[in-house]
Amino acid sequence: MTGDERPDRPATVTAINGAPRGESADRAEGDGPGGALRHLTVEDLATPAYLVNHKFQIEWANAPALERLFGRPEGLPRSIEESSLFSLLLASPVVRKADGLPELLQFHLAIAKKRASKTYLFLSNPNLESREAELLGQLYDRVAPIGAHRMTSEVEVNLAPRGEAEGWHKLYATFFREGIFFTVAPEERDQESFLTWLSRRDVVIRDLLRVRRPYVTPLAVLVADLQSSMRICAELPPEQYFELINSIWTTMQPYLRKYYATYGKHAGDGMLYYFLPQPDSNYLMNAVRCAFEMQAAMHQVNRDWRRRKNWLTTLHLNIGLDQGEEWFGTFEGPTFIEFTALGDSINRAARLSDFARDGSIWVTKPMLSRLTEEERGEIRYGIRQQLADGTETVVPEMYSRIANLVDLEDPKHQKLNDIATLAAAELFDIDGVER
Repeated sequence: MTGDERPDRPATVTAINGAPRGESADRAEGDGPGGALRHLTVEDLATPAYLVNHKFQIEWANAPALERLFGRPEGLPRSIEESSLFSLLLASPVVRKADGLPELLQFHLAIAKKRASKTYLFLSNPNLESREAELLGQLYDRVAPIGAHRMTSEVEVNLAPRGEAEGWHKLYATFFREGIFFTVAPEERDQESFLTWLSRRDVVIRDLLRVRRPYVTPLAVLVADLQSSMRICAELPPEQYFELINSIWTTMQPYLRKYYATYGKHAGDGMLYYFLPQPDSNYLMNAVRCAFEMQAAMHQVNRDWRRRKNWLTTLHLNIGLDQGEEWFGTFEGPTFIEFTALGDSINRAARLSDFARDGSIWVTKPMLSRLTEEERGEIRYGIRQQLADGTETVVPEMYSRIANLVDLEDPKHQKLNDIATLAAAELFDIDGVER
């Protein structure tokens, strides 16, 4: 609603720091039209702002949000698992006293409802008091979910303590693939420039990725490499080789988005993606299903290029999968920001993709073992063995150490020594993915 529709409150949105009406809440913005907001960054915001991931854990919050909304001037908890949005909101002395507490929770719950079940909400906020849990459950049932297709949503909330002079604030939620960015708008005279800045999604998300803190998280890693890429590069004209690689990446993007994959930097022309925990799906199963869909999509890329080039080369995308609990964050360069996970799971997945041949998918035993029995029941996996007569047979539901599957004395396999004792299996098929 606008100020004209709410005559019982001031038309101007008061900044959460209590600046007098008509006085800028952010003096650094300048007096000209829009002022320095034309060059605004998330660090410049003088009103609360915070980034929430799709598990509704706070990954970053500015000082105004910590001090004036969450009541935590000392900062966020060190562990991402202790940074649940709803736990921190309900623990805040500011929010608990606010007259608009139900509306504030409803706004966040409407966004969460499209992405998280009520059961998940309670499991991820285990320390709520019974009254708080009951309130959260009642509000969850009452709200209509806000769809993920919405770019921005807004609500007005009275954050003043009950019984005191009203303090209305306009809250915005802006949706990105990487998370949801909540902001409290500055005063009315600065809102046009603020909203213009907020609409520059590439600028905003770049800022957020730059400032958000690294954290330890469970994740799955997928590494995919084009088999015989050096030979193919030598055979094709340069412009056609780049076209081939770009066509592979373009073909795979819908499946990577479908399963919430996050791009990581690969040393060559292959692919490295991370799968982080999600409220509505198993991130490990997301990685497995994505790998199968990429494998199926690669068959079409191969057919298209064989018709085009009339060559005998078969294009294969070899995939390695692993999981672990790693530090996850970003590195910033002069013109780019890239996601990075620090840990052995990336190296193991990369080595498995080196080991895989002819478009196969290989997964580590620890990753497959972390799936539920029902999930593993959807997957056909095992190893291939050479019989004495030279024929090959498949041994289902079996793992093997890499050292038992390849001659590590062969110079071309020397880099596999890193995973010589790693137990792994080949993934053959999965329910629900057309082959």
